[in-house]
Amino acid sequence: MHDSIERVLLTEDQIKTRIEELGRELAADYADKNPIFVGILKGVVIFFADIVRAVPIPCQFDFMAVSSYSGTNSTGIIKVKKDLSADIEGRHVVILEDILDSGLTLKYTTEYLKSKNPASVKICTFLDKPERRQSDIVADYIGFTVPNLFVVGYGLDYDEEYRNLPYVGVLKPEAYTK
Repeated sequence: MHDSIERVLLTEDQIKTRIEELGRELAADYADKNPIFVGILKGVVIFFADIVRAVPIPCQFDFMAVSSYSGTNSTGIIKVKKDLSADIEGRHVVILEDILDSGLTLKYTTEYLKSKNPASVKICTFLDKPERRQSDIVADYIGFTVPNLFVVGYGLDYDEEYRNLPYVGVLKPEAYTK
C-alpha cells in the first residue's frame, strides 16, 4: 500500500468482479445498438479500458476532456477542454466517468451531448458519491457507491498523482492539506 493511503476502500478483486458485472449489463442493454462509449478524461482511462473490454459487442470509442476542478474543490465553472471527434447524431451514447460527486460537470456534459441529437445518452460511473451531489443527476450504471471521503487510485488522482494504483484508497488528510 502507498504511504499516503490511509486504507484501501476497494480492492483489485472487488473492482474486477464489478467491472465484469457492469460489462454484462451493458452488453445486454446495448447488444444490437452499436453504442459509442464516451470517456471523460483523464480519470476514466483505466475504468474505460477495463469496461469496454468487458463489453463484447460492436461499439465505438470517443473521449472528451471536461473539468470544473482545481485541486480538491470544484470551481463550478465547466470547461470543455477536448470535444468529441465523432458525430453522435442518432447514436446510442454511454458516458463513462470515473466518479460522480457534485454532478455539475456530468450534468453539463450530458446536456451538451444531448444537444447533438443522439438516440440516447446514459451514464456509467465507476464511483458514485451521492453525499456531494449539487445537481439532480443520477447515473444509469454504477460501479460502487462510496462515502464522502477523498479517494484515489484506479484512475482517480490528487494533483495528477495516485492514478496508477490498482485499488481505490482513502488518501490521508495530510497528503492533500499541505
